[in-house]
Amino acid sequence: MAWEEWEQLKARAAEQHSTRMQLNQYPADQGGDGTQGDLVVGHKDLEAVGKAAHELFDHFTTYSGHARAASEAAAGGLKGQGFDLGSALDHVTQRWGEQTKTLLDACAHISNHLRYTKSRHAADETYIAGAVSSIATLDEGFDDRKGH
Repeated sequence: MAWEEWEQLKARAAEQHSTRMQLNQYPADQGGDGTQGDLVVGHKDLEAVGKAAHELFDHFTTYSGHARAASEAAAGGLKGQGFDLGSALDHVTQRWGEQTKTLLDACAHISNHLRYTKSRHAADETYIAGAVSSIATLDEGFDDRKGH
């Protein structure tokens, strides 16, 4: 196919079909509470997530510590008896410790971030309330001057 032929085909196709854009979206008739398109998270939802992350942190710290200690003891016993499995179990125990720290760090990050978000939101609310009350005070001053 020659370049000119290709250009002619493109021109004919363009004449027959105008270029259109179609956006995929969630169908509007799916029911719900009318808050389509916006992610809404309430204070209770955030508290539940933060509480779950904190509880996972506490419980997993305890139980993973027991598992690590038991595995270390078993690895030491197997090594002492001359079994190669002891070294393998020791390696698994070390990896377990690393992965445990990663999970615990993630839980702490979630909990800390939610605590920060709550604190920041409260500070923002205080700032907004102060700004709005300042505007109301300013408006009153203008209203007083109008009356004079």
